[in-house]
Amino acid sequence: MKIPLSYIARNLWMRRLTTGLTAAGLALVVFVFATVLMLDEGLRSTLVTTGEYDNVVVIRRAADTEIQSGIERAQANIVATHPAIARGPDGQAMLSKETVVLISLNKRDTDKPSNVIIRGVDLRGLQLRPQVKLTSGRMFRPGASEIIAGASIARRFAGAGIGEKLRFGQREWTVVGLFDAGNSGFDSEVWGDADQLLQAFRRNAWSAIVLRLASTDSFERFKKDIETDPRLTLDAKREQVFYADQSKALSTFINILGMTLSVIFSIGAMIGATITMYASVANRVGEIGTLRALGFRRRSILAAFLTEAMLLSLVGGVAGLALASLMQFMSFSTANFQTFSELAFGFKLSAAVVLKTLVFALIMGFIGGFLPAVRAARLRIVEALRAA
Repeated sequence: MKIPLSYIARNLWMRRLTTGLTAAGLALVVFVFATVLMLDEGLRSTLVTTGEYDNVVVIRRAADTEIQSGIERAQANIVATHPAIARGPDGQAMLSKETVVLISLNKRDTDKPSNVIIRGVDLRGLQLRPQVKLTSGRMFRPGASEIIAGASIARRFAGAGIGEKLRFGQREWTVVGLFDAGNSGFDSEVWGDADQLLQAFRRNAWSAIVLRLASTDSFERFKKDIETDPRLTLDAKREQVFYADQSKALSTFINILGMTLSVIFSIGAMIGATITMYASVANRVGEIGTLRALGFRRRSILAAFLTEAMLLSLVGGVAGLALASLMQFMSFSTANFQTFSELAFGFKLSAAVVLKTLVFALIMGFIGGFLPAVRAARLRIVEALRAA
């Protein structure tokens, strides 16, 4: 015979105070665990959505970021003539030769400096990123010292609002528009005319080339042609893969720090669950003896107490997950370890995060309740009834 689940749940309800305190401890651990997963999911989502699958980024060989890269004009012209590149309605290649520079700007609230990416693009650059849309103001004019700022940059940095001015590259630049990049990494950038930024920073090489392929299936051939051409020392990557790689170092750091805290806290939570379940066994010795006398086997007693512990952990898990879900309304910014620029992203709750979090909570309950459950199952009928 199996002990009914309703009987197990009623036992938890009868001990509401200890159940609540133990569940609260478990909820705290689950909250930490879930927020770490949500932070990592938000980071990866931000950087992956920065790129388009059909877009390709060409950078200097062995360069990990656009800031480290340099593409000479002659090399850029060779890449631009490749037949795999898509053509626009005007017959021109869907390609943007871009300059990427790191500058320091002061934050509005603290007046402390932080690194920001300045990206020089041509008019094709906006067409290649359909997720980037102007929300106010207008597009910068080619040949002018005008820039547009990401929504995140405009909120956080002094001088980045519409009509304000920023000084860098020995020039004063006017912010003429704001854009929203759909919570992608471009929200943390400032865009301007590529040729003007080349002149301002006295550069004679592009940082990267972004292009769209006429056919998705032609990527491998395009990549091989570019990387084996003796005139070029360049690498080609799909844009989504390129930006996803930017998250690896920061994601690793977040995971190590978060998992370390989760393990430390979970040990305390499991000890608390174990103490609670041991107390439950001690207070219900007579009840356990009665159940055994009625014909319930040891494994039924073991299963009942394990289920009780896991049900307790599930309550704490759901509470912790509900608390963590509120973090979705918060934004977070930190330095990208690859580019050393500030990157804004948010917490993201996905189905995978929910599943991992609940499994983590159930594992804590199982470990915390195993020894008390074994203790309950090993009680002898006569001794248990006599103790009652």
